[in-house]
Amino acid sequence: LYDALYDMLEPEKVSALTEKGAIEIAPLAYMRGRTLNDAFIILDEAQNTTSEQMKMFLTRLGFNSKMVVTGDITQVDLPTSRVSGLIEIQTVLHGIDGIRFIYFDDRDVVRHDLVSSIVRAYDRVQKPAPRREERAP
Repeated sequence: LYDALYDMLEPEKVSALTEKGAIEIAPLAYMRGRTLNDAFIILDEAQNTTSEQMKMFLTRLGFNSKMVVTGDITQVDLPTSRVSGLIEIQTVLHGIDGIRFIYFDDRDVVRHDLVSSIVRAYDRVQKPAPRREERAP
């Protein structure tokens, strides 16, 4: 997460905003019991959350806040007996006003050109499930 911040801001600015409390980076386990008001909250790499962790995180949303959950459902590292919370919320939260799902594909890769080719190759072999919602703009 820090590398993404440093891509957008100078390290000194990140440090200053962190010290001021404008930016907080916290492990998922530290979210329990909190209410996040007046915040923009990001859960990154959410494909490895359990159903229970995802519910706990989503219910931290406070007043005047927005939440973004990111992850790649093709990169779930959970034991096969566990369902990814990121996969599950696509069904659980489908159709709820104020919640949207945005899906990215090989055209959205912002890494080396080969990465798009790699994603396409895996998609051909693994045949990803059709998406219900919209593609990224």
